[in-house]
Amino acid sequence: MSGPHILLRFRPRQLVEECSWRTLPPLTARLLVRLIAAEGEAVSVPQLRKDVWDAVDRGSHAELRGRNEVQKRVLALRRQFPAPDRLQTEQLIAGPRPTTAYRLVLGPGELDASDFTRLANDGLSTTAAGAERLLAEAVTLWQGRPLVEAGDAEYARPLIRRLSEAYQAVRTELVRVRIVMGRPDLALPLAEQLAAEDPDDHRAAAALEQVRSQLRDRHGDEIVRHELPDLHTAVTIVRGDLFDQDDANLVVGFSDTFDVTTDDDFVISRSSTQGQLAERLFGGSAAVLNRELKRGLRTITPVAVESARDKPRGKRVRYPIGTVVPIPLDGRRVFATAYSRLGNDLVARSTPAELRHSLDRLWEAVARYGMVKPVAVPLVGSGLARLTPLDRGQLLALIVESFLAACGRLSAMTPELRIVLLPAAVDKTDLTEAENLLADPSRPANRPAERHGAR
Repeated sequence: MSGPHILLRFRPRQLVEECSWRTLPPLTARLLVRLIAAEGEAVSVPQLRKDVWDAVDRGSHAELRGRNEVQKRVLALRRQFPAPDRLQTEQLIAGPRPTTAYRLVLGPGELDASDFTRLANDGLSTTAAGAERLLAEAVTLWQGRPLVEAGDAEYARPLIRRLSEAYQAVRTELVRVRIVMGRPDLALPLAEQLAAEDPDDHRAAAALEQVRSQLRDRHGDEIVRHELPDLHTAVTIVRGDLFDQDDANLVVGFSDTFDVTTDDDFVISRSSTQGQLAERLFGGSAAVLNRELKRGLRTITPVAVESARDKPRGKRVRYPIGTVVPIPLDGRRVFATAYSRLGNDLVARSTPAELRHSLDRLWEAVARYGMVKPVAVPLVGSGLARLTPLDRGQLLALIVESFLAACGRLSAMTPELRIVLLPAAVDKTDLTEAENLLADPSRPANRPAERHGAR
């Protein structure tokens, strides 16, 4: 068995790294378990004989044979440690004559039970932000009852009971901390687990209801939610307003000129997401938004510059499709993403291939600049960009498929992709294809962009 599986059962790391637990003879393995259960205390030979061999030696000859048997197993066990002093021999003066005893001495980081106890104690005595990490790490060390090899042996009961009680306290506190931090999505699995384990525990039931209440408040307009633990993220589809997602980074689609002017709705429509950005998030100042865009575009090489004769209105410098400008905003980011080309006739046009390319570049920017926050994205391509080959359902599936593909390439991108549909658009959007992708992210998809020429 590999090291991590052994460690989760609270056994010495060094021993596991140097040899396979399953290669130890049964008596040697039981001896190790007994010494671990002593938690650093010396255990006498008679006690070891009783607990490990289930034997009580009476008479000098029997005692000698017993000592020899214990010594043989101790030597076999000692050979498994790179440092022999991990298993120490002592003499106990507790009767008419000294008694040989053995003590297992493990340093920091060599026994997972000790690591668990340290994390639990630290997590239970610190502030919420620090506690969440420590308690979560402690929970990951637990995969079933510790010292399972000891069975119901009396010597193991105190340690098992202490660790089990600590595990209960750790989970209870972790649920509370995640509620306080506004992370009911992370608190829910533990809260459900605690309530199921003891249906009569009123505190666990109350905590579960509090978590569910937070989730209802947060996801009242939620249409679809898929947790994707293997990808360390979740995908939600919600009914609402993109600019109301104040806990998330936002994605706003732009043309290749990054125009912001909405005067007379000539270049940019006030009703578009791009047109509302300055009004809703930059105090109505297109100049402030334009300044942020210019700052972000300084390092980007333009692909063309139009003449005033050919393009009398709007900006004339063109940037590559797929350019992403992360704009800082109150501790989060607005990702201004160029996915269409604004013609000199002031009509924005795009293709499925260009949209897919822009999404791929977007996820890379989110991974780099998104600060591991949720990211909210509208149904890009469904507005004035003339992306006619794809209907709303296919656009939704394209966003989902590109995100899932990016999760396979990029680590720690975002805890949640939130696709925001306008209330009026919900009934017009077929969710089937997107839901099929989310139900089995590993299944090869009949990708909408590829059906229309995107590669």
